[in-house]
Amino acid sequence: MTTTINVDKRSVKQLLETGKNKKFVIPEYQRPYAWSDEPIQVLFDDLSEYTHNTNDDDESTYFLGTIVSYENENHEQEIIDGQQRITTLFLLLRAIYTKLEKSGSEADFLKSQIVPTIWKQNPTTGEVDFDKILITSRVMGDEGNQEFANILITGQSDEKSNSNYAKNYRLLQQLVDEYAAEQPLAFYSFISNILNRAILLPITADTQDTALTIFSTLNDRGLALSDADIFKAKIYNHLDQIGKKNFIERWQQLDEEASNAGESIQKLFYYYMFYLRAKENDRKTTTPGIRKYYAKNNFERLYSDDIMENLNTILNLWIVINNRNAVDNEKWSENREIKQILDALTSYPNEFWKYPVVIYYLHYHQNDTFEDEFLLFVKRLLAVLSARYIVTPTINAVKTGILNLNAEIIKSPQPKFDFSKVDEKELSDKIKNAHRNTVRMILKIIAYQHQADLLPEKWEIEHILPQKWQSSYFSTSTDSEVKELVEHIGNKIPFEKKLNIIASNGYFAKKKESYNKSKVEILLELSKNHNDWGLDEIRERDIRISDELVTLLNEWGLNQIDAQPEEVLTFMPDDKFSDYQTFIKMFKMEDSNESREKFLNM
Repeated sequence: MTTTINVDKRSVKQLLETGKNKKFVIPEYQRPYAWSDEPIQVLFDDLSEYTHNTNDDDESTYFLGTIVSYENENHEQEIIDGQQRITTLFLLLRAIYTKLEKSGSEADFLKSQIVPTIWKQNPTTGEVDFDKILITSRVMGDEGNQEFANILITGQSDEKSNSNYAKNYRLLQQLVDEYAAEQPLAFYSFISNILNRAILLPITADTQDTALTIFSTLNDRGLALSDADIFKAKIYNHLDQIGKKNFIERWQQLDEEASNAGESIQKLFYYYMFYLRAKENDRKTTTPGIRKYYAKNNFERLYSDDIMENLNTILNLWIVINNRNAVDNEKWSENREIKQILDALTSYPNEFWKYPVVIYYLHYHQNDTFEDEFLLFVKRLLAVLSARYIVTPTINAVKTGILNLNAEIIKSPQPKFDFSKVDEKELSDKIKNAHRNTVRMILKIIAYQHQADLLPEKWEIEHILPQKWQSSYFSTSTDSEVKELVEHIGNKIPFEKKLNIIASNGYFAKKKESYNKSKVEILLELSKNHNDWGLDEIRERDIRISDELVTLLNEWGLNQIDAQPEEVLTFMPDDKFSDYQTFIKMFKMEDSNESREKFLNM
């Protein structure tokens, strides 16, 4: 399908007047009006300076920026980008009109120029209908929507209101009054310049998707409009009035709690997409765009009655993982082993581990046996993913297996893991000189075999033998040999960030004092059991860590072969059965034991 985009430079007056035929709309999914006094002051000062530096014969213009919109099904100009700017322009022109109302007849012409930028007029008589404004804000849950309309209709704001609409309108009135008093000769030129020489670049797209794509490309001024904003509006518009009110409260709470957990509603929808794909047995390795996925069949997936409940449930998982908090009525969230495994998974080098964990939790968390089964599942998941990445540190090493696993989880709480077998010798060798992306994960797994609590949240990878050493300290080894061993897993250990700063790059004997203050058990054990640390100690610890990790991952199900759904029985008939049909006849007999015994004794 051909995409149509119309770009047409227009003055403020030319653009806003188009609202009489196609009203401007700030849609539900937009964020509330958020300009503070600083951008208001900057805009006003820029326009004032432009007026000061130009004259009537000057053909220069002042560029205000772009406005991205599309014509919706109601033949309205739905604003995708530029809502802050266009809202402020309406407020500014209303403040100016209010000021001109107090002037004499000399202001009539400028008033007549402003009228068609804010209100509808009778096409025959030109009479102004001050109740019919050319812009409407429908921002979801924003109580200021009506206040914005009232300001444009009446020219007054509630002095007690702290909304951005009211505060900015009062500021604009103050700035207009001061300018008119201080620059009375330039005031009318100032108004004319705003209407006719302040230029906007409206970009009109043929569809919402096109407009959003343009916006995402252009936007570099902060948080771009997210897909979640679109989903919010779709769900909101699908509800009745009571449902809308409840939804706003639930959405705002979810948004706040997600942010507190280091996530976002956008991410929750993304995780939920993988759950829905798994239920649909979608195993394709190509991940669809989130908006494209939910938009299918006119956004029907968003209208499920349990979508908000499921998003909240997914969030509970991340509250446990990211915030390390237990969740009410979720006994598993206090399970030390589960929390340690999940913490180790957070150091997996990409996000593929998240999708099966979310799917498993969302699908089975209400089962009575969930805690035990979830522990076994996440242990095996960590074993398979960590080993595969250690051996082959690329995304593609697990991508296909993860998409298959997602779908298998829906079938059974003991899902089939369809990953290629890992060579244990290769795994053992690569652990010793582990890829930098896997070191933190390996250290967590090993540390948790010696530690009851979670590791401190802020810790660094400590090089026991410092990365900067004196060559004379290892007179029998080459610099390249020492340099390689310093980066081996046997020379690395978790260490609290603050203590690590104090320990600096000192040698082992000097650092032991800091080590002894640590809450990392394997570091305390190391400090207790060694008086010195050199290349032999690194080599010996390489072997211990490698052996311990391989053994552990095997215990968790690394190369475990899953039983086939149905056992295939191979039967070779003897003299009693001339063919397989006779054998099958025996197993179809109702009284299995007695009847079969009689049959066999015939």
